[in-house]
Amino acid sequence: MNVFEKKFLEQIRTRRLVEEGERVLVAVSGGPDSMAMLSLFCAVKPVLHCELGVAHCNFQLRGEESDAEEQFVRNHCLSLGLECFVERCDTLRYAGEWKKSVEESARILRYTFFEKVMEEMGFTRIATGHHVNDNAETILFNLFRGVSLPGLKGIRALHGKIIRPMLLFPKVALTAYLEEKGIESKTDTSNLLNDYDRNFIRNRVIPLIEERFPHKLMPSLRRLSEQAGELEEFLELYFENLLEREPGLSLTDGELDLQALQRLMAFEQKEVFKRALQDMDIPVDNQTLQKLVDLLHRQPGKMIMAGRQLRVLRKGASLCFMRDTP
Repeated sequence: MNVFEKKFLEQIRTRRLVEEGERVLVAVSGGPDSMAMLSLFCAVKPVLHCELGVAHCNFQLRGEESDAEEQFVRNHCLSLGLECFVERCDTLRYAGEWKKSVEESARILRYTFFEKVMEEMGFTRIATGHHVNDNAETILFNLFRGVSLPGLKGIRALHGKIIRPMLLFPKVALTAYLEEKGIESKTDTSNLLNDYDRNFIRNRVIPLIEERFPHKLMPSLRRLSEQAGELEEFLELYFENLLEREPGLSLTDGELDLQALQRLMAFEQKEVFKRALQDMDIPVDNQTLQKLVDLLHRQPGKMIMAGRQLRVLRKGASLCFMRDTP
């Protein structure tokens, strides 16, 4: 193994991303990031004693280019002696049916496919090729969407069965590794366009910031990501204990205890409301959370809408969450 491959192995062991004997499904698009990850896994496989397989999604968004990438990945896996699982997705149709963006629809289709292959073929981990630059894009994207502080945690190295073993490596290091190993990759030409928000952040926003503040953005966003992740872990434990101590703060028969809520700070109230809405599969936004906090200080009988089909009524000693029937 060369120096970079040893660093990759160190990250896997330090973060306990892959245990000995596990079956790892490597997500490979054919681009430089995933091709580098596949090569790194092949290099450390004898040491980890793990089994590898490859998953590729053809989203059929770029015609012949998408099909060429699929064939490229198939051929590369054949040369490595690895089994390759391929899914062809009618992404535009699903985006229309689900009324979601193409980006979001592709993400849902991708991870649904990964879960299916893992379940059917007995893989224990799915590895994706996210790196330092991807994490920076995600943090900025979430920032512009107006997420809460914990939402700035970005991408986690370990999330359930999903692992991101290259999260501490910059893209330039992966490109250099491919050149050193003489490994080919494919370029997704749609990544060069600024039609999608993430592409705009990658191609326009980040280079502009780095031009003004050289070598500062990535380390700063990485620290922010780590601190936001630590904050989220703390808050989850704190509110788990709080809801256990105060049963009235958990939805019971569609009600929350008014006095228990009023004893909390505004931040705590919003977090309790957020969990209650999530339990009811209701979208959460800052405006709705503030309306619920304001309702605590209004007269009995007052009611607000928390989403299109959820009414929240201040009634007696409770807040009553009532779902409208369609």
